[in-house]
Amino acid sequence: MAGSKGEILTLDEVAVFLKAGKRTVYRLAQNGEIPAFKLGGTWRFRRSELDSWIDAKSNQRKPSDKGQR
Repeated sequence: MAGSKGEILTLDEVAVFLKAGKRTVYRLAQNGEIPAFKLGGTWRFRRSELDSWIDAKSNQRKPSDKGQR
């Protein structure tokens, strides 16, 4: 099932996947800053949506200085 487009992850799994704290992931979900949904009162995340979210966030960072050291 790993790598499946419809794979559903828990908050703990997303924290490991993003290498972030569980509180950070919870806050992002609570504020609607990361794609998530609630199932039975607990947060769930679709792997494919997280991948798209990461891509979108990565593309937001445009180099502000072309002459980087």
